[in-house]
Amino acid sequence: MTDVKPTVHVEIQERTVGRIAWVRMDNPRRLNAGSMPLVADLKAAFESLAQDDQLRAAVLTGAGDKAFMAGADLNELATLQPNSARDFITQIHLAAQAIRTLPVPVIGRLRGYCMGAGLELAAACDFRVADDSFVMGMPEVKVGLPSVIEAALLPQLIGWGKTRELLLTGMNYGAEEAFAMHFVEKLVPAAALDDWVETWLERILEAGPLVVRAQKALIGKWETLGLAAAIEAGIDPFGDAYETDEPTRMLASYVKPKL
Repeated sequence: MTDVKPTVHVEIQERTVGRIAWVRMDNPRRLNAGSMPLVADLKAAFESLAQDDQLRAAVLTGAGDKAFMAGADLNELATLQPNSARDFITQIHLAAQAIRTLPVPVIGRLRGYCMGAGLELAAACDFRVADDSFVMGMPEVKVGLPSVIEAALLPQLIGWGKTRELLLTGMNYGAEEAFAMHFVEKLVPAAALDDWVETWLERILEAGPLVVRAQKALIGKWETLGLAAAIEAGIDPFGDAYETDEPTRMLASYVKPKL
């Protein structure tokens, strides 16, 4: 049998008002597990997409219907030594960072297992929709490892108590509980998953492309600034919007003409 190598597929959809990228992680024999070749491809894919000024949004998903990503590749984990372990986890972090810093919204389309590194990549998306097959967990403590890197995003998504339960017990959670703890923003039947992704894409495409990029960048600043600084950080982006024609052009249909 021909060996199928882990990879990442990028499909670009041309819309009348810009481009949408569908990014699919594909490690078919291992539930899309995060092998180093797949992680490297994922990082490269998002870094390349970041250079596309016509890109309006991206959708991140896993190939097939069994998993988004069932964690890091256990065969690779079992061979690590201290130095190679640091490099291994750094590469996963850099892939997640490339997702978080994409200038446009990233939608996580979640089916099946989403474990460990897969959950961290899902957390790096701007928002997430799952179907009822979704199962999430951070099982690292069960194999003698801490949950690290983008697991640090979890408290702001699900709260400190649920984060502690998730990381310290290694428990798994089904779709309903993932929705109840606010890890996913929408929970839908499998048949409606792509419809809901399209609903979000349509809403993004209705907004101004420049302002969506500015808004995502500002949200990124809010995550790291104190409240007072975060409030003040919005003043310049608001003024900068008027350096473009987007506000004037898009407000025109809402403003009554002067008599």
